[in-house]
Amino acid sequence: MLKGLTPRREAILKIIIGEYIATAVPVASDAIFRNYQLGVSPATIRNDMAYLEGEGYIVRPHTSAGSVPTDKGYRHYVESLAKEVELPTEEQYRIRKLFQEVEEEFERWLKLAAAIMARLVRNAALVTFPKPRQCRFRHLELVALHEFVALMVLVLSEAILKRQLLSFDKPMAQERLTRFANKLNAAYSGLNRSEISAKALELYAEEKQVTEAVLDMMIAEDEIEYDQPYLEGLRLMLGQPEFAQKDRMLSIMELMETKEWLRSAFPRWSSDVGIQVVIGGENQDETLRDLSLVFSRYGVPGRVGGAIGVIGPTRMDYRQAISAVSYMSAVLSDLVAGVCRGD
Repeated sequence: MLKGLTPRREAILKIIIGEYIATAVPVASDAIFRNYQLGVSPATIRNDMAYLEGEGYIVRPHTSAGSVPTDKGYRHYVESLAKEVELPTEEQYRIRKLFQEVEEEFERWLKLAAAIMARLVRNAALVTFPKPRQCRFRHLELVALHEFVALMVLVLSEAILKRQLLSFDKPMAQERLTRFANKLNAAYSGLNRSEISAKALELYAEEKQVTEAVLDMMIAEDEIEYDQPYLEGLRLMLGQPEFAQKDRMLSIMELMETKEWLRSAFPRWSSDVGIQVVIGGENQDETLRDLSLVFSRYGVPGRVGGAIGVIGPTRMDYRQAISAVSYMSAVLSDLVAGVCRGD
C-alpha cells in the first residue's frame, strides 16, 4: 500500500476503476454510497475522493461530473493485483481442448491463440511468430548470372530465405561457385553467426567474401525482433467509446498496418521477463498514449521465443487481460518446447 492511501481510500479507488471499466461513465460519490456498503457517510466518501484526486489517482472530466481513473490510478491498481489473477479452471480446460483439436502447425496455433485472447479480453490481441534468439545457417547456393556476378541464396533456420547479388573481382564459373557453396555448406551447417565467425577455416578470397555476406545477412536477421503479428479483435477494440471519433480510429488502423509500432510499444522487450503492463502515457509512441498494452514473452528461454499480448484503451479489464496473457503464454511455451524437443 502506498503511503497515505488508507484501506478505505484503496477500496474507493478500486470501486471507481471497476465501475469505469464496466460502464465508461464517470463515477460519482453518491453512486458509491448507494451501491457499496463502506460504512461511512457520503461526505466522507467525497473527502476521500478529493484526496485521491489531489494525489493524482483520479480526475473529474468536468467540475460537476463524477471521477475517472488516471494512468497513475490504473498503475496502482495493476500493481495491487500482484500474482493473484488467473483464468478459471474451466476456461483453462476449454482452451487446452481447442488446441488439441487443431493441426500441429505453428501458424494455426498462433491464429487460434490470438482469436481466443481477443474473445477473452474483448479487445485486440496479437501473437508474433516464435523466433530463434540467433538464426542458424542451413544451406547456401551460388548461381552464376554474369562473368563477375552471382546470386547468393541463403536458407536459415525456420525456413528463412535470403537472396543477395555478389560482385567478384575476377570471373567466376558456375563449377567454381558450386565448389565454394559445397565447402561452406559442409563447414557452416547448423551454426549461428558467432560460431561461424569463430571457426578456423582456410578460405580463398572469394570464399571469405561469401562468408562475410552470409554473416551480414545473419546479423540483420538476428536484429529483427518482431515479424508481422497475427492480430485479432481490432474491431472489438475500435468499437469502444474511446475510439468513436473517426480520426482516432483511422490513426490506430494506420499504425497497426506497420511493424514499427511493435518496436515502440515493446522497447525493452529483450530484457524483460514475465507479464509487462504499459499504461497510457507510459507508451513512448505518441499514437499509443491513450492505449494500454499487456504482453509477455513465450517460448523456450535462451533459444526461441515470441510476443503475445492484448491492446486496448486504458479503460481495459486489467485483471482479465493479465490472467489471459499469462495463461496463453504458458500454453504457447509448452507447445514450442514440445516442438524443440522433437528437433
